[in-house]
Amino acid sequence: MSEPGRRSRTPSADVERGLLAAAEAVLVRDGPGGLTVRAVAAEAGIAPMGVYSRLGGKDGLVDALLIRGFDRLTAAMTADAELEPLERLRGCGRRYRQFALANPHFYAIMFEDPIPHEQVSDALSEHAAQTFGALVRSVELAAAAGVIIAPDATEVAQQLWNAVHGAVALELKGMILTPDPGATYEAFLVTVLRGLASPGAGVAEVGQDEAEAGSGRRDPATG
Repeated sequence: MSEPGRRSRTPSADVERGLLAAAEAVLVRDGPGGLTVRAVAAEAGIAPMGVYSRLGGKDGLVDALLIRGFDRLTAAMTADAELEPLERLRGCGRRYRQFALANPHFYAIMFEDPIPHEQVSDALSEHAAQTFGALVRSVELAAAAGVIIAPDATEVAQQLWNAVHGAVALELKGMILTPDPGATYEAFLVTVLRGLASPGAGVAEVGQDEAEAGSGRRDPATG
């Protein structure tokens, strides 16, 4: 119990979580351009110096937000870990899109660099590598199961990321010209996996019913 008359201090970890919650609220409400130390401090109800003392200023604040974003993306991409390897791999691509559409402001600071950021911290590099590692692991499992050909899992994972990221970036910019972006994306995933398929693996049939369902199918990104 605290001593009578003495106010209990908020644990440091709680203060940092509060600052990150405030920073996320500012990011969602005002976009990357509105993410300033003063705005975050005001949202959190503390003096701006508190952001410097807890997170090292704006660079530390942005680092912490980026780490949060990559951790959420990693969690999304590993959510299908119990599925068979091919469906797990396809789930990585599907959930990448879901994350981007549900968190466009996070996605922007993670991949479009709208906030000047002079130096990437070791911690941020580690968390970003874990996100890519989740995709590499799914490729490894699909290759080990014999459903895709991937002699170099890292190389194949990079190729998949290139393709998926390009498709998602176009959608975020409103540049999908087909009537149902969700159906187009599902068909795209089938096409990409077909290109990696081992002979006789049946990849061509994976998700084909959903991909052909067109506008009658519910978009997994919007529910």
